[in-house]
Amino acid sequence: MNDQEYMGMALELAKNGWGWTSPNPMVGAVIVKDGRILGQGWHARYGELHAERAALAACTEDPAGATMYVTLEPCCHQGKQPPCTEAVLEAKLARVVVGSADPNPQVAGKGVAQLRAAGVEVTEGVLRAECDALNDVFFHYITTGRPFVVLKYAMTLDGKLAAYTGVSQWITGEVARAHVQKQRGRYRAIMVGVGTVLGDDPRLTCRAEGGRNPLRVICDTNLRTPLTAVVVQTAIHIPTLIATASSDKQAIAAYEAKGCQVVTFPKKGDTVDLSAVMDYLGKNGVDSVLLEGGSALHWSALEAGLVNKVQAYIAPKLLGGADARSPVGGRGFPHPNDVVRVKNLAITPLGPDYLLEGEVSG
Repeated sequence: MNDQEYMGMALELAKNGWGWTSPNPMVGAVIVKDGRILGQGWHARYGELHAERAALAACTEDPAGATMYVTLEPCCHQGKQPPCTEAVLEAKLARVVVGSADPNPQVAGKGVAQLRAAGVEVTEGVLRAECDALNDVFFHYITTGRPFVVLKYAMTLDGKLAAYTGVSQWITGEVARAHVQKQRGRYRAIMVGVGTVLGDDPRLTCRAEGGRNPLRVICDTNLRTPLTAVVVQTAIHIPTLIATASSDKQAIAAYEAKGCQVVTFPKKGDTVDLSAVMDYLGKNGVDSVLLEGGSALHWSALEAGLVNKVQAYIAPKLLGGADARSPVGGRGFPHPNDVVRVKNLAITPLGPDYLLEGEVSG
């Protein structure tokens, strides 16, 4: 096997941390000596062993003189875990092959430099594009302090979120819906507007096996969320934040008594300032947000330049209806040249449906 193949193994190991390492990155590591794999590991959960130390702990024999393949530059600072560069040097590894450079200012080339200064051979950039893609959330969060925002919606081939009656269950099939549940486990928060709560009364939970519930964020400028809504009734068990512009202490107290966290933000126009909400979430360790509606919230996020990625689940159906909802509402842009552009589109078949996802151009 060659460097690319071993790094491919490390990438697959890293994915085992899906949804649990936030706000840390997903990282995998493989240790090889004389063509034999001695140890493998990954960062399983935030606060637990980093991939390098997990792989070293799993070694079946002395790794001195071996090569470590790791998807992200080894850290060289003390956090919840000690520096991984120290572990590499203590194990007397001869070579380290790195996928992604770490943009964290506390590392950012220092980890690689420390290893080279100690005589370890370092090869950088192996499967870098794949390793970078794995941690798009971490890279954005660590460099901006704001959550990575994914705009997600399901629509028919003619661009409808629901029938003209308002009925939306179900636009897509079971395979696509199961994929959505995995995404809910991947991202740290799920955000909707109060209109979605009033119209659908959703749970906004992760129902994937072994998944982790996201923080539920309801953008509710004037505190119209019913106290009987499912998200309020279950807030004692599932973290729920209501972002509002209201300062009605009595109304806020009623939600807090149900277990909700209520935070007051300034207005931008007629709605809560989404930029301020994102800043607050970022400062409180939320590295990613999955936007799940509705169309007014989607427009507000796009207009504010907050969206980093789009996930459009498309069902091969034609629903029609001049008044049926579309994924993005609001005023819209005045000209076809004045748009939000999406690049690097990928298409994934999901049963009878398709997922189109891509990055929002900067």
